[in-house]
Amino acid sequence: MGYVSYEKLFKLLDKKGLTRTELTKLSGISTNMMAKLGKGESVHISVLCKICKTLDCGLDEIVEIL
Repeated sequence: MGYVSYEKLFKLLDKKGLTRTELTKLSGISTNMMAKLGKGESVHISVLCKICKTLDCGLDEIVEIL
């Protein structure tokens, strides 16, 4: 089984000048989901879709399977 990395997401946030808290509020995801992302844990695809919509990006720009 592969390992999921969200480092691309956090780099994109830095590039766009957004904090994790700001992304949480803008995308409507819970702080619990953001914590899971920060720990590299699995989250539902709907959470990732909300983030992609908020950041106007594709899934491949925020998630990497190692």
